[in-house]
Amino acid sequence: MLDEFEIEALLSLDGARFEAAEGYVVEFMARRTEATKERPHGLSYAFVFRPLDGEPYVRFDNAHAVERRGGKYGKTPRAYDHWHRRAGDPGRPYAFTTAAQLLEDFWKEVKREMAERKIPNDL
Repeated sequence: MLDEFEIEALLSLDGARFEAAEGYVVEFMARRTEATKERPHGLSYAFVFRPLDGEPYVRFDNAHAVERRGGKYGKTPRAYDHWHRRAGDPGRPYAFTTAAQLLEDFWKEVKREMAERKIPNDL
C-alpha cells in the first residue's frame, strides 16, 4: 500500500524546476494515472538532472519499457520504472517501492553525477 502523503508530496513537484548548481537544472513531472500492470502505483513520472542547454545526465522515469538485464536463458518481463545514466543509456530497471524512496534514489544519483563531473554541490 502506497503512503498517500508521500504520493501527494511527489505530485506537488509536477512542473517544478530547480537550479541544482550554476548552469544545471533538475526538472520534475509527476502525475496520477490509472493503475495498470506497467504502472501498478498509478503514477507517471520523469525526473531529470541536466545542463541548462544539454541532454540529461540522470533521468528516472516510467515513460517506456526497458529490458531487464539478466541471463540469456531467463525471459523476464520488461520494466517500466527505470532510470538512465547519461543520454543514450537505454535505461536500467528501477524497483519502485515508495514515492519517498524514488525521490531519495534520484537525488543520490544526481549527487553522484555531480561529484563525478566535479560540479559544485550544496545539495
